[in-house]
Amino acid sequence: MAGAATLKREGEPPELGADFAVPASCVHELADKGHTLVRGLASPAEVAAYRPALLEAGPRGRYDHRPLEKRDTYGKAFVQMFNLWRHDARVHAFVFAQRFARAAAELMGVAGVRLYHDQALFKEPGGGHTPWHQDQFYWPLDTPHTITMWMPLVEISAEMGPVRFASGSHRLGNLGDFHIGDRSHAEFERVVHENRLPCSEYDAFAPGDATFHSGWTLHSAPPNRTERMREVMTIIYFADGTRVGPLDHPARRFDRDTWLAGCEPGEPAAGPLNPVLWRRDEASAKA
Repeated sequence: MAGAATLKREGEPPELGADFAVPASCVHELADKGHTLVRGLASPAEVAAYRPALLEAGPRGRYDHRPLEKRDTYGKAFVQMFNLWRHDARVHAFVFAQRFARAAAELMGVAGVRLYHDQALFKEPGGGHTPWHQDQFYWPLDTPHTITMWMPLVEISAEMGPVRFASGSHRLGNLGDFHIGDRSHAEFERVVHENRLPCSEYDAFAPGDATFHSGWTLHSAPPNRTERMREVMTIIYFADGTRVGPLDHPARRFDRDTWLAGCEPGEPAAGPLNPVLWRRDEASAKA
C-alpha cells in the first residue's frame, strides 16, 4: 500500500515519498515479460490531489491541436503533452516523486535513475487504437535499462483503451526503425504472431495503479469506445550512468536535441533536463 499522505502546506498535494516497497513478484515479472503492473503505487486520493494541476498544465505541452477527424492513425491514438513538470510546481512534485523513481530503479535493478521526460497520453472519446511500437526506437540511450511508468489519473475500463503488451518481446531487442503508425502496427503484429508472443492486457485500472515496461517491449492499446477521456500520465526513466548512443536515425537525433541537449554520443546522458530522481546510496544516507 502507498504511504500515508502528508500535506506539506495547506492546499498543496501530498508528498509522494519513497515509502513503497515494490513486490518481488513485479521485479521478476518485468525481467521475464518486459512489463509488470504495480497496483496502488499511489492512492486514488493522492492522484486526485495532483490531477487538477496535471489537467491544467497539459494544454501548455500540447503540440497537435487538429480535430480528431483530421489526424492520421498516430494522431488519433492519443493527445500527447510533454515535460509538464516545467510548467507547474505541483506537476514537478508528481514527476520528481521519490516513490515512482525508486520503483523504477528497483524494478530495473539499478542503483539510481534519471528522468528522460514525462508525457501525458490522453485518449479522447472515440480515439483510435495505439499501434504496436517500441519506445526505445526513439531514444539515443546506450543501455538496456530504460523503463516507462504508465499511470491512470482516472478509473480505466477495458473499453477505454488500456495499454497491452507483447510479453517477452523485450528480449528481441530493436525490431526495426518504425515510427508509431500503420507500418509499425503491421510489422510488429507479424512479429508477435511469428514469435507466438502472448499478449497481456488488464481489464481495469484504479487511479494510481501503474504499469512499467522496458524500452524494447512491444506495446499497443485498443480504441477508446467510451464517452470519457482516458487520462494517463507517463514518466520515462533510465539508469544513472547511461551514455548517449549513436545518432543514427533522424528520430534519435531529434530526441537528443529535445531531451539531451548538449550531450554528444559516448558522453554521459546527463543534460539539464535529466536530473537524478533517486539513488540508493542517497536514500540509505537519509534513512
